[in-house]
Amino acid sequence: MGRHVIEALGKTRVVIEDGKVTEVGGPQVEYCPLFAKHRGIQKITPDIVRENVEFRIRDFGMCTESRKMRMKDFLSFGVSELMGMALTKGIIDCTVIVCEGAGTVIVTDPELAQGIGGRISGILETSPIESVINAIGKERVLDPKTAKIDQVQGVTKAVTLGFRRIGVSVATGKDAETIRKKLEDSAVIFAVHTSKVSASDAIKFLKNCDIVTACASKEVRSLMAELDVVRYGNKVPIYAVSEIGKKIMTTRLEQTKTPLKTEPEDPPKPLI
Repeated sequence: MGRHVIEALGKTRVVIEDGKVTEVGGPQVEYCPLFAKHRGIQKITPDIVRENVEFRIRDFGMCTESRKMRMKDFLSFGVSELMGMALTKGIIDCTVIVCEGAGTVIVTDPELAQGIGGRISGILETSPIESVINAIGKERVLDPKTAKIDQVQGVTKAVTLGFRRIGVSVATGKDAETIRKKLEDSAVIFAVHTSKVSASDAIKFLKNCDIVTACASKEVRSLMAELDVVRYGNKVPIYAVSEIGKKIMTTRLEQTKTPLKTEPEDPPKPLI
């Protein structure tokens, strides 16, 4: 099952080796409103992080051969839910995302996109897991031998497979900028895991992405507060910064029958 390094709740670095948690770093964010709401966690500590990651391993086989791959929607406006809906509605043909045990992958099944993205935190490093790769399909894994993570190469592979409207998640401004130049309007770019990004990256997200998540990012929140963008929520806002981004958000609002509203201020603490 190899070695996997993720950023779990609180932007905490966690190492999982052969299905066991072997290292837990210090949380950089102590409070997340989503984990407070759904898990009752009021303060994120290393012990809480370890318990949560071990629960995920037991519950759906994260980072193991027993990984459950498909999932129904969990959040109303999570990125994986928005991607899954965009696939269902034909707004995008495929989505390029990252899965532990496979690396960068190309997905067309909405429940598979949700099962991958809705269950896992930021993936920094991963190793091949045969059952995961087989469930996705080797032909849609960027590099089945190494489980390489490279979103730019992922969208290039998606083009070679014949996809024309390509959704893709990015965690750096450089990737967003490169993909936009490469695919222009053929890409629908979602900025994810934005906590602790630089001011430069925040600006690149604004200029090149269609949907941007706030996470616990001080820079993203500060920049978006100055602009006329569509925002959903105050706890962990998601911003629609382009016309296609607004279309995705509006379609999701109609699908969930949820009014666009501003929730009481309850941001992560601290913002980083």
